[in-house]
Amino acid sequence: MSAENSSQPADALRPEAIEASTAAALAAIGDADSVSALKDVRLAHAGDRSPLALANRAIGGIPAQDRKEAGRLLGAARARVQQALAARSAELEAAELTAALAHEAVDVTLPVQLTPEGAIHPITGLIDAMCDVFVGMGWEVAEGPELEHAWLNFDALNIGPDHPSRGESDTLFVEPTSSNLVMRTHTSPVQIRSLLDRPLPVYVICPGKVYRADEFDATHLPVFHQIEGLVVDKGISMAHLRGTLDHFAQAMFGPGIRTRMRPHYFPFTEPSAEVDLQCFVCRGESVGNPDRPCRTCKSEGWIEWGGCGVVNPRVLQACGVDTEVYSGFAFGMGIDRTLMFRNNAANMRDFVEGAVRFSRTLRGVAR
Repeated sequence: MSAENSSQPADALRPEAIEASTAAALAAIGDADSVSALKDVRLAHAGDRSPLALANRAIGGIPAQDRKEAGRLLGAARARVQQALAARSAELEAAELTAALAHEAVDVTLPVQLTPEGAIHPITGLIDAMCDVFVGMGWEVAEGPELEHAWLNFDALNIGPDHPSRGESDTLFVEPTSSNLVMRTHTSPVQIRSLLDRPLPVYVICPGKVYRADEFDATHLPVFHQIEGLVVDKGISMAHLRGTLDHFAQAMFGPGIRTRMRPHYFPFTEPSAEVDLQCFVCRGESVGNPDRPCRTCKSEGWIEWGGCGVVNPRVLQACGVDTEVYSGFAFGMGIDRTLMFRNNAANMRDFVEGAVRFSRTLRGVAR
């Protein structure tokens, strides 16, 4: 064996060489940032082909008197590397376990939704919201049958036999016609029933379905919903009606919304008026301003909402109310129409066709 080859085992077993190999191993262990990276470090610095393993096999090639010291140094170095590997492995495994648990965490306290969640229909939700406004003022919610007698639907409301609304083009009559039964065309019969059945004073809100001989299109339904209010008490005037409608409008469309009244004619109220709502989108700023058109009110600043007026004394007399002592006001508006411009619904047919996607778009909003 040449002198060069015989010096190689001695070089690997020198204290400074062992210390250098140990330092390199410890540095690589500290730099490992994952369990898989640490496995590669283990193979490189503690495996069969690592510098310390090769130095261990070279002990047999040095003089006998030097083997004990070399073995001691090498054993201590390999022990340090193994301890560092074990400690670093425990750290990385704990860190990876914590990260995995955080990523895959399941809150077992949350309720599990086993079936798709249902929702109140937007129309029903809006009816509830409207009724809540008046119940909060001390009113009562009144309901009545949808199949009504013609006297309650027309005659008691001062709608004479020759009135156009009593024709078959507007009203759905039930056969035989001699029964004088109709599908109610408004919820006003509930007001008549309330005056007949309840002691005075009367403060009632009357929501419900109504029926008309209308086409089924984007803006008309043969079956739709109305809400009407009736107050009969001592000293009631148009001022009470105006204040009630202003409060109702702000509850539905937000603070600051104003209403206006335009003279009109209804057989069951006198004086009568149409109720317009200030556009809640542009607040009237689109009027005369071509740079800011408003599709909601068509740049008119106001939206037609419903009808109202002081109850006609003939209606009160038909219900046995002393008109010398009591007076009242009434109002009514379409719930479907209110929902349309309150929630920007473009087609009334969506309300009745049962499309889940449409109902989900308004879920929680109509309330």
